[in-house]
Amino acid sequence: MERPARLCGLWALLLCARGGGGAAPTESQPPVTNLSVSVENLCTVIWTWNPPEGVSPNCSLWYFSHFGNKQDKKIAPETHRSKEVPLNERICLQVGSQCSTNESDNPSILVEKCISPPEGDPESAVTELQCVWHNLSYMKCTWLPGKNASPDTNYTLYYWHSSLGKILQCEDIYREGQHIGCSFALTEVKDSIFEQHSVQIMVKDNAGKIRPFFNIVPLTSHVKPDPPHIKKLFFQNGDLYVQWKNPQNFYSRCLSYQVEVNNSQTETRDIFSVEEAKCQNPEFEGDLEGTICFMVPGVLPDTVNTVRIRVKTNKLCYEDDKLWSNWSQAMSIGKKADPTFYIAMLLIIPVIVAGAIIVLLLYLKRLKIIMFPPIPDPGKIFKEMFGDQNDDTLHGLTSRAMSPPGI
Repeated sequence: MERPARLCGLWALLLCARGGGGAAPTESQPPVTNLSVSVENLCTVIWTWNPPEGVSPNCSLWYFSHFGNKQDKKIAPETHRSKEVPLNERICLQVGSQCSTNESDNPSILVEKCISPPEGDPESAVTELQCVWHNLSYMKCTWLPGKNASPDTNYTLYYWHSSLGKILQCEDIYREGQHIGCSFALTEVKDSIFEQHSVQIMVKDNAGKIRPFFNIVPLTSHVKPDPPHIKKLFFQNGDLYVQWKNPQNFYSRCLSYQVEVNNSQTETRDIFSVEEAKCQNPEFEGDLEGTICFMVPGVLPDTVNTVRIRVKTNKLCYEDDKLWSNWSQAMSIGKKADPTFYIAMLLIIPVIVAGAIIVLLLYLKRLKIIMFPPIPDPGKIFKEMFGDQNDDTLHGLTSRAMSPPGI
C-alpha cells in the first residue's frame, strides 16, 4: 500500500513542476533603436527608427506607436510613421516592438521622441488664422496680429499641398481693418481625390521677430461656392418655376440651395430649402447640364415677385456645410401696377382737399355771422343821429355872421 501512495505523490509533483514551468512569463522584446524625428514641407512630421537588437529569429516584428495620451494608436510592421500636424505645440511619439499584432503580447519598453514648437514669444504669433476655399479656385486666409507683435510687422504666408513640388509664398498680402489676409490660387487638386488632401499653412514675418504659426486646412471643409445664376422664371398653373445654373467646379449632388421669393403686394419674404431638384418641365429648354429647377407653389402672378438664390456645400461631399454663398443677382417676374391711376390720384386728392377746406372756411365765416351778429356801437349811432343837426346849426350861424349888417 505504501508503494502506490509514493508513486501517486511523485506523479503529482511532476505535474506541478510542468504546470509551474508553463506559467513562467516569457521575456519582453527589446526596445527599438535610433528613434529620430524630422519635418518635411511645413507640417509633415516623420518619425523613423531601427529594429531592436537581439530579437529572436522566430519573431515577426510589429511596432506599436501612439502620440501623447495614447492618441492615434497604430500597430504596423513599418519602421516609420508620419502625420500632418500644426507645429504650434510640443508633439511626442512613443514606439515599442512586439512579435504579434496583439497589443498585450509582451511589448517592449516604449521609446519616446518629441518635437518642440518653434522658438519665439507665443504672444507674438498671429491669432484667428482662418482659410476659406472659394469656389474651388482660390484660397483666402485671414488673421489678426499677435498681442505682442509690432504694428509695422511685415507678414509672409507660406503654403504647401501634395500637388506642389515645393513650398510657395503667397504674394497677395492685404489689410481689411484689423485683419490681415492673403489669397492664392488653388485649382491643381480639384480634379484629384481632394478628400485625402489638405493645405499646410505657415504665417511668419520677414525679420523673425514673431513666432511662426501653423495651420492645416482640409480640402473637405471651409468651402464657399460662388453665387448661382438665375436663367429663367415663368408661371404655370398658379406656380412659379425657377431655373438656375450652378457655380462652376461643383456637382449638383454636392450642393444645397435656398430660394428667396419677395412679393411686392404682400411685402412677404419666403425662403424655400432645396436639397435636390431636376428640370422635368418642357418649358425648360437648352443645355440642362449643371442646371437646377424648383417649383414655388402658391405665388400670385398678378404681382411682382423677386427671386434670389444662394448655395452651400452639403455633407454628402464635404465635411463643412455652414458657408453659404452670396445671394445671386435678383430676377423679377409678374405684372406691375399701372402708375397712371396713382399719379392722377396724387394730383386730384390735394385739389379736392384744398377746395373742401376753402368751402369749409367760407361756410364757417357765414355761420359765425349768423350765430354771433355784431353788437351796434352806441357812439356811432349817436353820431349818426345828432351829427347832421350839429352840422346844419353850425352852417346857419356861420352864414349869419358873414352877412353884412342891415340885410
